[in-house]
Amino acid sequence: MRRFFKRLGFSLLALCLLCFAAFLFRAPLLRGAANAWIVNDPLAKADVIVVPGGGLETRPFAAARLYHQGLAPKILLMNPRSAAAEDSSLIPSEAEMARQILLKKEVNDPDIAIAADPVTNTYEESQAVRRWAGTNGIKRVIITTDVFHTRRVAWLFRKVLGPAGIRVQIEAVPLREYGTDDWWQHEQGIVAFQNEILKYAYYRLKY
Repeated sequence: MRRFFKRLGFSLLALCLLCFAAFLFRAPLLRGAANAWIVNDPLAKADVIVVPGGGLETRPFAAARLYHQGLAPKILLMNPRSAAAEDSSLIPSEAEMARQILLKKEVNDPDIAIAADPVTNTYEESQAVRRWAGTNGIKRVIITTDVFHTRRVAWLFRKVLGPAGIRVQIEAVPLREYGTDDWWQHEQGIVAFQNEILKYAYYRLKY
């Protein structure tokens, strides 16, 4: 019994030291976790830059930057399913707002396309891109999306587009609210990382 309590004491001490070390070195550990999660490919020229729905404050701007760098001659916007207010023309659709951003960033209007299929999630976006790519003879795409969204997007789009012979490259777009160096210090960063881990697991199981 005495030996048991002695071992238990050593185990508790080791656990306390481990927790202390994790707290002490939390910044590099959490920074490393984010960097390991994020997919950010070295980019080569592609046929089109794909902008997923959402992220109007960052994703279209990143697409315009890559377009002007000559990485692709065309930008494809998703067509998120309209809400009731949009159906009544009270506000422009998300796709139209993204298009207006691109025009203001001096992207040529003929070089902007909007996928025909209305979408409600990332899986439907991957299907819409595959159909659009097949119709337009696309073989290489760049996808611009938020840093923590990249792993799920990379896995799903490569799974869906790969069998069609389409190469997928991912551009991780930094956010204004937080970065990989301090995401755990911001509620938005914690929520985004946590949600993406759960969504990634869900997508792997479902698709």
